[in-house]
Amino acid sequence: MTADQFLERLMASTRSLVQNNGAMTNAEYFIKCFAKGLEDRQNDLWARFMRFYETEYDKLEISPTRPNLLHDTMDKIVRTGLKLVLASNPLFPLNVQMKRLSWAGLGHLRFNLVTHLENMSYCKPRIEYYREICTKIDAPPAACLMVGNDPVNDMIAARIGMKTYLTDDSKDDYRVTERKKRVLERFQITEIPDPDFTGPLSEVPRAVQHLITPL
Repeated sequence: MTADQFLERLMASTRSLVQNNGAMTNAEYFIKCFAKGLEDRQNDLWARFMRFYETEYDKLEISPTRPNLLHDTMDKIVRTGLKLVLASNPLFPLNVQMKRLSWAGLGHLRFNLVTHLENMSYCKPRIEYYREICTKIDAPPAACLMVGNDPVNDMIAARIGMKTYLTDDSKDDYRVTERKKRVLERFQITEIPDPDFTGPLSEVPRAVQHLITPL
């Protein structure tokens, strides 16, 4: 296929992941959509994606901007002994999620769960995605705090009873796009509760202590 055809298939298949209803993993759903009309080459196409991520992806050069006191903040959270989940939208395989984590200088952290393309069957902003996390870590939603910078994809976790913390370190992410509005309309979601906490990432440990300290 041409480069333009590839890009069109890639974007369409990635966007379609939000429609996965849990009957298969996101990886299976993605490649099924991507290989439509090329079913006899589905396994070869998937292998090529994996080969790219294992060889070429590492060559990407980026200059990330990290939130203030990032490492100190994460150390404080780790010391609470609570279960820690990397709940990044599961659009990539595990090795890519870990590479993205290393870009933030947090590759040394050990998570109880990292959500990725091959171990999840839903994507944000589906509330089933958050239910799936709770099932995997054996924790009720009411015992969880979702921390994120997206007022739709992350704060929607409140609809299943999770506490939420909306970070404001990056104002560019602090918005609701038209595409996100259309996704919400598709699933008949008319309202997302306001976050329980709002502030910089560095204040998350204080919110955690507030939640776990008996009154």
